[in-house]
Amino acid sequence: MPPPPFRRAPGARPRARLLPRLTARVLAVLAVVLGTALAGPAPEARAAVTLTRVTDFGSNPGALTMYVYRPATLPAHPPVVVALHGCTQSAQVYADNSGLPRLADQDGFLLVLAETGTANNPNKCFNWFQTADNRRGQGEALSVRQMVSHAVTAYGADPRRAYVTGLSAGGAMTAVMLAAYPDVFSAGAVVAGLPYDCTRDNSPYTCMNPGVDRSPADWAGRVRDAYPSYTGPWPRTAVWYGDQDTTVVPRNAGELRDQWTALHGLSQTPTRTTTIGPDATRQDQYLAADGTVAVEVDRVPGIGHGTPVDPGTGGEQCGGTGAPYFLDSICSSRWIARFFGLDTSTPGEPDPGGGGSAACWTASNYAHVQAGRATTSGGSTYANGSHQNIGLYNTFVTHTLKESPTGYFTVTDTGCP
Repeated sequence: MPPPPFRRAPGARPRARLLPRLTARVLAVLAVVLGTALAGPAPEARAAVTLTRVTDFGSNPGALTMYVYRPATLPAHPPVVVALHGCTQSAQVYADNSGLPRLADQDGFLLVLAETGTANNPNKCFNWFQTADNRRGQGEALSVRQMVSHAVTAYGADPRRAYVTGLSAGGAMTAVMLAAYPDVFSAGAVVAGLPYDCTRDNSPYTCMNPGVDRSPADWAGRVRDAYPSYTGPWPRTAVWYGDQDTTVVPRNAGELRDQWTALHGLSQTPTRTTTIGPDATRQDQYLAADGTVAVEVDRVPGIGHGTPVDPGTGGEQCGGTGAPYFLDSICSSRWIARFFGLDTSTPGEPDPGGGGSAACWTASNYAHVQAGRATTSGGSTYANGSHQNIGLYNTFVTHTLKESPTGYFTVTDTGCP
């Protein structure tokens, strides 16, 4: 996702320079680094998903392209999810491989895909690092905001249920949208992205690797500066990253956590930790006073830079690996939809085709934790995967837990098939 030197389209209004303090020689070196980090262009989109291009959605100062995926059956006033692709990708590639269109069909939401091009950025990265594009009321940020407004007026989408997610540069741009438009987006999911406004006093490459360590209060202040008159509530934020990512290093996930927990007035110590999915992704959750998950961090083991997907037709599977930066591991899009409150399925249900199997254990809460079927926090015990509170952490409270799929446990005290 490294951002190359900015290049504007012919006839476009001049924008702020990318890095005013860098010499042309340094910029040339950065461009070479970019070519190394993102070796090889993405293949042509297979167009597995049919998208509708929208040509008149506003003044579009960021010169972006808007696409819509509208499920055949859509409820009145549906939620809207905005998806932002990574560098070298396109809206079509992201639709074909992320798994989001399938979830839109299942969960009844309108999917909007924003696309940038080489006229904005030679490697088709969103310009998350540039003040002309990452501030409220201007550039690419305003273009994305106008797409949401169009979804509301043209498709009847619910303005109170607007969400945003994206990968890499699109993940960094997701953080931009949450910071610049906290009054528009209820929640967002940053995949392999960075904290907002890191490039205020650092180069994009320094922010990406090795990353920048700042206090939670400093990070939170940068978000507040994006919309000084706004007092909340702040969007709920999920952070996804691969623990082997060397492009946008995992340190950035911790800094994003610091930024958004501080905004919500929460500790940087998770309220609860569990594992999810077939690859034992670690999920840290930070709960608000009302019990809702305000911030979530999902660490996917064994993968590098990309969107985690799990190709297949199972209930917990989604996406494809037909393009670079879609990595076979866990269906992150389904878990993101759950975080947004859109996924109506119950984790652990058998696959739609009736397949799948379940295993059951009856034991004390202490034994469940020791066996890795549950975790403990604050003296209570929580089933891994479902996060169900199953009571005090001791040897006296006993429950039956069913595991289906692998790593996902639910309470089945009345009997286990």
